Amino acid sequence: MTAQTPALEPSVSPSAAPAASATHPGVVNTFRGLAILEVVSHHGSGLALRYMQPEWPLYTMLAVVNRTLHFAVPAFLFLTAVLLTRSLLRAPDFKRYLWRRLTRGAWPYLLWSTLFMGWYVLLGLRPPDTLTDPDRWALYLTQGKASYHLYFLLVALEAYLILPLFLGLARLRPPLWVAVGLGFAAQVGVYFLNRHWWHLAFPASHITWYLFPLIVGVAVAARHDEFPDWFRRHRLLLTGLLLAAAAAYVPQGVASLSGQPVVPMTYSVSAWLFTTFSAVMLYGLCRTWGGLTGRMGAVVAWFGMVSLQIYLLHPPLLQLAEQWWPPHGSGTQRVVTVTAFGLGALLLTALTGHGLLRLPALSRALFGR
Repeated sequence: MTAQTPALEPSVSPSAAPAASATHPGVVNTFRGLAILEVVSHHGSGLALRYMQPEWPLYTMLAVVNRTLHFAVPAFLFLTAVLLTRSLLRAPDFKRYLWRRLTRGAWPYLLWSTLFMGWYVLLGLRPPDTLTDPDRWALYLTQGKASYHLYFLLVALEAYLILPLFLGLARLRPPLWVAVGLGFAAQVGVYFLNRHWWHLAFPASHITWYLFPLIVGVAVAARHDEFPDWFRRHRLLLTGLLLAAAAAYVPQGVASLSGQPVVPMTYSVSAWLFTTFSAVMLYGLCRTWGGLTGRMGAVVAWFGMVSLQIYLLHPPLLQLAEQWWPPHGSGTQRVVTVTAFGLGALLLTALTGHGLLRLPALSRALFGR
């Protein structure tokens, strides 16, 4: 979710009306809001699955929902590539860029990794000697494993560091379908490099596993004024590709959740296609809408404004709720209980995030912004 699953930078209708700018707050906050709602729903459905029997019909339904809601990290990285590439193309001040990446990326990652290491010990989920074990510190910090969701902050930090290397590609302004092909080819190449040479223990904790959405995001940034028209012309094809990718990925994802064997390359390739086309579709809809309007749009954008805060804070609330009130009863009752957990965590963390925005010094100290 940053699995950023989270707000990375402040300011991102099929009708003839002009589309909103790529950096229009309504576009960016709508995208982030929809993505962070997906993150909380994904984590909540994963929690509910732990209290379901595999033979229950609700288990299969939740597994499908969980795997379908599995695109937030690539989506946030795609948005990161769009926003930061646009910024670098306008003003390539690399000294300023590096400083902002350190304060907005490296510092929050180190801080929250440390806090979550202590949190897991406090909950009794890890032994106290974890905090004094240098091997554990090395594993948690280099692989994003201090908590199950912190790998996103590590991946985002790596994305910050390598995005300037893609400026040459952005200046070439490749056609978007060419960029899709280049990104996909690069991603498949990474798969074979890892399989035959790198042997990364946690490949999804590294930016190389997300080159596809990153490269497409760079190309979209380079052609941001043309993107809405391109999206309108190709939206039916994009929808078909997304549905085909979902049809290939979701059944394998459900099988993997159930402990059934899957073919690693088929699983990975279908997941990359599904998540990247999901990001493109979501961004295209947000650009052509200009952000959602009305009360619903305002609510989604309100969540999007504090997406990073929600991303970081909602897991411990879900963990506390699970420890204090373990779901029980029928399958439906358990789903209702976990839904209440998710809504409570979402609202509390959003309110906390907005409250902290009124204390800018504290907000910057905790979240880098």
